[in-house]
Amino acid sequence: MENFDHILLLKTDCRTIADKQVLQCLLSQQPGIEEWNLDLDDCDCVLRIITYTIKNTQIINLLNQSGYHCCELV
Repeated sequence: MENFDHILLLKTDCRTIADKQVLQCLLSQQPGIEEWNLDLDDCDCVLRIITYTIKNTQIINLLNQSGYHCCELV
């Protein structure tokens, strides 16, 4: 069975292109993020991050400090 521990899936309240641009600025400054995308068409506006070094809680804290709500998608 394949291990997907390096893929973080987060539900966000990021709804617009402007929100996505803010995330671009925030996430591009985080060493350890290999790739990320935000699905604005999904009802949960899922943020998907590929990383081998960053934990969900770090991303959640980063977004919360920037005024966004974010939680682990289970």
